[in-house]
Amino acid sequence: MIKPKKLEEGDRIAFVAPASGLAALVPHRLEIAKSYFEKRGYKVKIYPTVLKNKGFSSDLPKKRAKDINNAFSDPEVKMILCTIGGNSSHQILEYLNFDLIRKNPKIFCGYSDITSLHFAFHTQSNLITFYGPTAIAEFGEKINFERYTGEYFFKAVGSNSPIGRIFPSKKWTDCKKANWLKKEDLKLKRKYHKNTGYEWLRKGKAKGKIIGGCITSIMHTKGTKYWPDFSNKILFLETPEGESFFKGESLANIDGYLADLRLLGIFKQIKGLIVGRGFGYTKEEREVLKKLILFNTRDFDFPILYGADIGHTDPKITIPLGVNVSLNSEKNLFSIDESGVE
Repeated sequence: MIKPKKLEEGDRIAFVAPASGLAALVPHRLEIAKSYFEKRGYKVKIYPTVLKNKGFSSDLPKKRAKDINNAFSDPEVKMILCTIGGNSSHQILEYLNFDLIRKNPKIFCGYSDITSLHFAFHTQSNLITFYGPTAIAEFGEKINFERYTGEYFFKAVGSNSPIGRIFPSKKWTDCKKANWLKKEDLKLKRKYHKNTGYEWLRKGKAKGKIIGGCITSIMHTKGTKYWPDFSNKILFLETPEGESFFKGESLANIDGYLADLRLLGIFKQIKGLIVGRGFGYTKEEREVLKKLILFNTRDFDFPILYGADIGHTDPKITIPLGVNVSLNSEKNLFSIDESGVE
């Protein structure tokens, strides 16, 4: 696969809004994110749709796609960072110029609904992309910014050495009580839980290239040309918010999506599974989530690591999609063994 050049001081970063237009409604978070990178010696270019909000998305699909195509074609842009996720990134796939993207490889980062774009760049442009933090959701935090998130982000995009062993965070949160629209995030601290570390739902060892994303967004590409090959891969899954911004996706729906993956034969193809801790669930609901994972992967013997710092809880790591990783329950090991940049 094609690896983009690593991010270096002085490089230009493009902010794009492939889905939600929330960035336009919380300009203070956009400015905090912009300042975060500028203080570290980078330049930031904000593309037009970032400053728009139309219904469920920042703008019409063609205009959102145009920003991404333009960012990839701009020789001054080194990295493209999504402002946030949403539920409509897949609307722009038919308007993306994948040949142009292939010929102009750049670091592309985002998570949640951005999964659709990761899959498309993987299958159509053969490009390694990065499942990690977004501009306003993570880098837009002022008093609640996570150093762990920042450290693993720059390990992924700023060094051509492999990230190596992923150590669990010491604490985690899924608290979203601060109303961004009222700027409560500028004064309210989030409530944290002690991280008890990795939990192996099924023991074992596995090595392979990593692929995955937000389980609800993964299903947007099912049956399309953007659906990747999962053969001999290490799959990672994480769960988003549901109907409420503060609560997780219905466990009944998660059960259904896991069953979809089973019927699609995905669990027959993969060599290992990594699951984020689950956003917006009570302790009891997280236990149910674990049982659903085991039930839907019954009859298989690949290792399953639960509780990784991936996705909608904070802090989070940044995963280069398409590189080699290792799982080893005996050593309590999750390791990214290959760099995603050059």
